[in-house]
Amino acid sequence: MPDWEQDNDGEHEDGLLTERKQKVKKPPLFKVLLHNDDYTTMEFVVFVLKSVFHKPETEAVRIMLDVHQQGIGVAGVYTYEIAEAKVNKVTQLAQANEFPLLCSIEQD
Repeated sequence: MPDWEQDNDGEHEDGLLTERKQKVKKPPLFKVLLHNDDYTTMEFVVFVLKSVFHKPETEAVRIMLDVHQQGIGVAGVYTYEIAEAKVNKVTQLAQANEFPLLCSIEQD
């Protein structure tokens, strides 16, 4: 068989080229969590959810209420790199606005 007809990604069975299926493992996902405190305003949490996490107003208010009433709320679920970037952005915004808002990552 000529070299150009050989395929390293497949096998020949009965003269037919068949592909080997490789399963690609999905990356693990991480929850970005917002934690309640006594100083960060509800309005600022809604602003963060809308601007950093691109949540619509009603969903941002619902998540903010979870943070306020349950002490914690899930802002979103992302791959690690994206979750880490979101946490950094929230931390920068909170510090710039003099709020102690805590944002963390937890594996989903």
